[in-house]
Amino acid sequence: MLSSIAKRSVHKVALSGARRTISVQSLLHGSPEAKKAGDIEVQQHSRIVARGKYVHGFEVHRVTPGAIDEYKAAAEKYYAGIKDAPELHVKLTGSWETVVGQQDTFVHILEYENYAGFDKTTELIRTSEHAKAYKALLPYVTSRSTQLTQEFAFFPTAPPHAQGGVFELRSYQLKPGTLLEWENAWRRGIEARRKFVAPVGAWFSQVGRLHQVHHMWQYPSLEARKEMREKAWQIDGWAETVSKTSQLAKHMDSFILLPLSYSPLK
Repeated sequence: MLSSIAKRSVHKVALSGARRTISVQSLLHGSPEAKKAGDIEVQQHSRIVARGKYVHGFEVHRVTPGAIDEYKAAAEKYYAGIKDAPELHVKLTGSWETVVGQQDTFVHILEYENYAGFDKTTELIRTSEHAKAYKALLPYVTSRSTQLTQEFAFFPTAPPHAQGGVFELRSYQLKPGTLLEWENAWRRGIEARRKFVAPVGAWFSQVGRLHQVHHMWQYPSLEARKEMREKAWQIDGWAETVSKTSQLAKHMDSFILLPLSYSPLK
């Protein structure tokens, strides 16, 4: 038989273990407290690394292989239409077709005046003739995705220009919670590399697929890309930048894009 003191000790241990179990379970399954703490951390990281002025929407369409020309015509009517409508308060950063990577895929990047601007613009489009133009391109689309992103503070999106060549979109799926560390490592190494190649922009996801980073570059050709990337490896600290950032990524992709005729960036 246990003494009363021993019984009380066993009871305390059991309660302590139960509390630990509840605490662990709440973290694993997302208690309101844990979720709130995580949301605050993400918001803090976003405020530190973001430019904060604009929201960029990534719209990716995968198109029926036999309907590429029809899709391009329909997409131009819609995206060029909203680009030229000042009352919508939205800018078309660019529209591209993938030539290396996921085939029959088109990428459109729109710039909104923060989240309030996104809400306002999308509501205006829904009640305008542009909605009909958007529906007209849907029969040619097999799947589509959208993502809202913000610019990195040190890497604002390039203004419209026509320099020719090819674009490279690089996308990184980061390990959750590593955005700030990734930005710090990448920012230190990227400034010197900008001397060799024209940067287009860099963004991190806020809504849609989370913990994702994109950056885009423009090259005169794929051969020029090869030469410029080789020069980058000669920059002091670049190898360290690549090593650190690659350790923070779960996987990464590189896509070669060509601008469509109406794209402001080309």
